[in-house]
Amino acid sequence: MLDLNAKSERMGWLPSAPQLGANPLDLTDEAARAGMKPIDYVVDRLKSGALQFSCDDPDNPVNFPRNMFVWRSNILGSSGKGHEYFLKYLLGTQNALFSDENDAIMPGQVHVHDAAEGKLDLLTVLDFRMSTTCLYGDIVLPTATWYE
Repeated sequence: MLDLNAKSERMGWLPSAPQLGANPLDLTDEAARAGMKPIDYVVDRLKSGALQFSCDDPDNPVNFPRNMFVWRSNILGSSGKGHEYFLKYLLGTQNALFSDENDAIMPGQVHVHDAAEGKLDLLTVLDFRMSTTCLYGDIVLPTATWYE
């Protein structure tokens, strides 16, 4: 399943833009030094295999999400399914997860590392009530339920 998701992202079929495994500003500077247009430079590097999509190696610490902003959503409560997985892998906090993922079917195209715990550095929550996500948030900001 992960292989198909990575393939669909590479082909532009997902609502997210394909993310590269390198900083776009660095790629632009490298293209200028090589005397190429950034688009041609990136296409050339992708074809040669020198540049990869971040979806092909999601467990690489370079590709982790660092900041997350949640606006009026309770992803750690009722909105997100797999609450314990969010706690363990995204926040790295206490959880009640008992599963061992070593027995799972592994993807063939996507590179897999040992699972990292606690990928986020900052969780900012904007909500009108103290939801479960607010309880785990680093920064909680108030929002309104009705705008006039």
